[in-house]
Amino acid sequence: MTEILESRPFGSQYANVYLSIFALFCFKLFVKISLNILTHFYVVKGNRKEAARIAAEFYDFGQGQSSWADRSPLHEAACQGRLLALKTLLSQGYNASIITIDHVTPLHEACLGDHVACARALIEAGANVNATTIDGVTPLFNACSAGSATCTEVLLEHGARPQAELCQPSPIHEASSKGRTACVEALITWGADVDFDIPHLGTPLYIACISQELQCTRILLNGGANVQKGRFLDTPLHAAAQKDCPDIIKVLLDFGANINARNLELKRPAEMAPPSSRAEGVLLRHEATPHSLCQLCRLSIRQIMGRPRLHLIPQLRLPTLLKDYLQYR
Repeated sequence: MTEILESRPFGSQYANVYLSIFALFCFKLFVKISLNILTHFYVVKGNRKEAARIAAEFYDFGQGQSSWADRSPLHEAACQGRLLALKTLLSQGYNASIITIDHVTPLHEACLGDHVACARALIEAGANVNATTIDGVTPLFNACSAGSATCTEVLLEHGARPQAELCQPSPIHEASSKGRTACVEALITWGADVDFDIPHLGTPLYIACISQELQCTRILLNGGANVQKGRFLDTPLHAAAQKDCPDIIKVLLDFGANINARNLELKRPAEMAPPSSRAEGVLLRHEATPHSLCQLCRLSIRQIMGRPRLHLIPQLRLPTLLKDYLQYR
């Protein structure tokens, strides 16, 4: 018998196992759909007690654990922004932090859909604002990804960490890459590190430049981002030159970017720009035109003050014109 099994192809030996796994998956999917339809039917018909019983038995919301049936009706209500249905489910006893197999909470869904009222209701019901999925995604990351400044503010006001943990997706990188300016401003205000360096991505400023997001570049620089920190030896100026973004290049140069910095290939930003491009023209003109004395003074004052004290510039006893100049306004 052993000899017969060994003579069969490897895949055919496990065909029955694969078929059993597939059949189990189909069965679970069928049960999940059936339960969701049944629960929805009872909620619509007003039989909340029966809906709650099904939830308690199959979703185990009373224990705060996830269900093998995956998404609960609370997830669906949060995803679709149905506030009344969500509050009804919460009043029936659903745990606001119920998770799916992937550890997605209803708050994740509400923030991704920019459903602020639902997010508030979940937080008031005790939802964990720092919950993470198996991929490390937080509700704050989802809010920044969706560009929901209001959800971002609500989460931060209720204790969400503005700075991602090591090896977790970073909200400020996500917001910078997608041009979510209001989210970037909120994160900086609440203490996010503007120079947070992720090895394979670089800093938020580098991400903003490589994504050609001019306004995010300005906000990060005004927030004290190091104009020279990018990814490895590639500076943000290298990224802007490579992407042929003359407007971003001008902003970086205003903030003191080193035009002679060299990357791992020993190339300067001007050598990264496409030949005969506008970016190359801006960089070459700057090489022939040194900074003005006013510009050098501004850079020196900001450097002496340091990033933690830049927000105190408006309080200096200086003419408004000078304070605006120091703040690049």
